[in-house]
Amino acid sequence: MGHDKLRKFAENETFSCLLQPSASELLADGFFNLRDHAVKGHWNERMFDAPRPIVLELGCGKGEYTIDLSQRCPECNYIGVDIKGARLWKGAKYAHEHALGNVAFLRTRIEMINAFFAPGEVSGIWLTFSDPQLKSENSRLTSPVFLERYRKFLKSGGVVRLKTDSRFLYEYSLAVARCNGLRILAATPDLYATPRESLAGAEKDVDALYEVQTFYERMFLKQGYKITYLAFTLDHDGPFEHPADFDAAYWRSVEGPRHFITP
Repeated sequence: MGHDKLRKFAENETFSCLLQPSASELLADGFFNLRDHAVKGHWNERMFDAPRPIVLELGCGKGEYTIDLSQRCPECNYIGVDIKGARLWKGAKYAHEHALGNVAFLRTRIEMINAFFAPGEVSGIWLTFSDPQLKSENSRLTSPVFLERYRKFLKSGGVVRLKTDSRFLYEYSLAVARCNGLRILAATPDLYATPRESLAGAEKDVDALYEVQTFYERMFLKQGYKITYLAFTLDHDGPFEHPADFDAAYWRSVEGPRHFITP
């Protein structure tokens, strides 16, 4: 492990806004019987300077989206979730140095997310440039498996927002929402060709949707990829169904190659 990673890991331990739970404690009774973390149901009192609606960014990377949203929307508390400590370091350091009282970060696998949030504790979820998991449906963050996890802690009327360069993931997520009768608030395969006013009814802060960009979003835009956007609610009774009419082979075939640059 490089010295810079070790330095970041050590500094992470000093950030009160960053929660790094022990996976072994959560898994003591097995993956399908996760132990609840002590923060579950107590985020507003333990991690923020005031109680506010909580919004998650799952797979937040370096946390730039979490940070930007928190500064634009001080009426909410934001939590960025990722498993990579070296990535989270950047966002946590910024929040610490700027004394942002409505920002927190959680280092954990998203598969374990239910150990951290109580029913109705979360008001909204952002999925920003998630791995499309082209060959593993249950690993997609909008799959029925994950929607069931979110439903356990997302309040009634809570919104899931997906912003991605992957047309595959966008079409898959749209198919999941439709086959389960979820209320779709916004859906566009080309966000930046869509007038802001056409999404204003579905988005309280529509400017943030267009103006907040991650490093990878800017990189994919330069490579010519269109950015898609989908927002839907999870108000649904019964099990979530898998979309039988989604043509995975076709949408997989049209995914172009990405050229990744280390930020």
